[in-house]
Amino acid sequence: MHFTSEQRLDDGVLEREFTLGEIPGTLWTPASGEQAPLILMAHNNGLPKADPRLVARARYTAARGYAVATIDAAGCGDRPRSAAQEQARVDLRRAMQAGEPVDELFESLIGPLVENAVPEWQTTLDALLELPEARGPVGYSGGWTALGIRLAVAEPRIAAAGFFAGGYVPRPQREEAQQVTVPLLFLLQWDDEGNPRQRALDLFDAFGSREKTLHANLGGHTGTPWFELEDGTRFFDRHLK
Repeated sequence: MHFTSEQRLDDGVLEREFTLGEIPGTLWTPASGEQAPLILMAHNNGLPKADPRLVARARYTAARGYAVATIDAAGCGDRPRSAAQEQARVDLRRAMQAGEPVDELFESLIGPLVENAVPEWQTTLDALLELPEARGPVGYSGGWTALGIRLAVAEPRIAAAGFFAGGYVPRPQREEAQQVTVPLLFLLQWDDEGNPRQRALDLFDAFGSREKTLHANLGGHTGTPWFELEDGTRFFDRHLK
């Protein structure tokens, strides 16, 4: 892991950009400089690590005593996309504009993104836990629920997860949900125009966790209340500290 830039933010959080082979990432650590539990933070279905909503969540979480990391995995953010991914995006935009069914197109786009992303996130996790600033137990927090489900099943170092119900979850991950057994906080926007409410509720019901909590708020896709960050921090405090 090679750090390429560093800046101390006005809240005292240290923000550092890094590269790990071809993987670009960002690590935020608390002002205290002490070793902190690690939270992996991913945004929805390939959006960039520099997305303002992700950065705001990461800074808030780091200021409350966590090491927070995100990456642009293969096909995500500014990293090159395959011809098949580009075609899937074109087909998806066309179908959405035409009001046509899009589930199969989402499957063809997001399924491969998840499969390609998981090994890179695991490689990043290996490197992060070698740093003196970060330690386990590890949490996962993100709008990319499909990735979070796959990681929670494949990666025993993840001890708790916070998911946003706003992104499409392919069939394989919906089937894997029953294998997710870590404590879970699931956020649902009741009026999310792109995510059928019943599908999200069915997914919550499918999770195998003995401790799982659903927070539902009125509003559309990007309207998650800021106070959910406070509740999310308390959730991770219970399981990672």
